[in-house]
Amino acid sequence: MPLTLAFALLLGGTPSNAGADFETRVHQAKMAEAAATGPAYQKALWGKIGNPTTDAYKGCLAGNHDDKSPFTLVLDVDAHGKPQRIVVQPAAPVATCMAGQIAGWTLPVPPASPVPYPLEIDFSVAP
Repeated sequence: MPLTLAFALLLGGTPSNAGADFETRVHQAKMAEAAATGPAYQKALWGKIGNPTTDAYKGCLAGNHDDKSPFTLVLDVDAHGKPQRIVVQPAAPVATCMAGQIAGWTLPVPPASPVPYPLEIDFSVAP
C-alpha cells in the first residue's frame, strides 16, 4: 500500500518568546499563514524540503515500527535559515526522529519579520 503523506505548513506571524508554550507557538504560526509574506515563503520552503521531508519521514517510520500517529512540529527559523527551538507534540519516537532530522537542515532564509520566524508542520498519514 503506497504511503501518502499529508503535510500542512503554517507560517508564524509574531515573534516566538523564549517562554512561549506549544499552543501559543502554534497559534502564532497560524496567525501568519495568511500574511503577505507567508505564501511566498511556504512555496520556497516546500520547494526545498518537500522531498527530503518525505524521505526523512519514511525513514523515521521504518526505524520506529511504522508508528503513523499524527504529530505537530514547531520550530523557529533564524535569519540564516537554521532551525531552532524544535518541539514536537506528542513526543513519540517518530516525531522525535523528525525533529532530529530537521535540526540539521538549512531552510530558505525567512522574511525579515518576525525574528525568529516560527513555523508549524503537522504530520499525518492519509489512508
